[in-house]
Amino acid sequence: MPMKRYRRDQSEVSCCLKYVIFGFNVIFWLLGLNILGIGVWAWTEKDTFNNLSRLTNIALDPAFVLIVTGLITFTIGFTGCVGALRENTCLLACYAIFLAILLLLEMTAGILGFIFKDWIKSQATNGFQAFIVHYRDDPDQQNLIDWRRNIVLF
Repeated sequence: MPMKRYRRDQSEVSCCLKYVIFGFNVIFWLLGLNILGIGVWAWTEKDTFNNLSRLTNIALDPAFVLIVTGLITFTIGFTGCVGALRENTCLLACYAIFLAILLLLEMTAGILGFIFKDWIKSQATNGFQAFIVHYRDDPDQQNLIDWRRNIVLF
């Protein structure tokens, strides 16, 4: 009588791997939520929601950068967390795509930053000089300019 072989289902995920991925993504999910909360709190402290005319230099506003970073981290962490816990292949595929896109963007930014370092340095200098005009208008811009000046001095 031949012995029956039981094959493990290929779609089954290791329990240890599942909870390690889940645990790390819970940490990133909560970290993204905290960063998002700090960014929204900073915008409310600056009273940006009531005075929308301050949104002239939104790309370099530290509160806006925190909000965008928090949203991205929250979305990636949530997708990986729920995808790993539920073993949802669609969410895990989205999680992998998010991470691949993030890795490609970081590599592209690093390569372009290395290639165009002189142009980036001149653009940053011109941007900070434009900020000096509005130095007293925004405390965040004051801190950014003072931080930049301290780095140049060292």
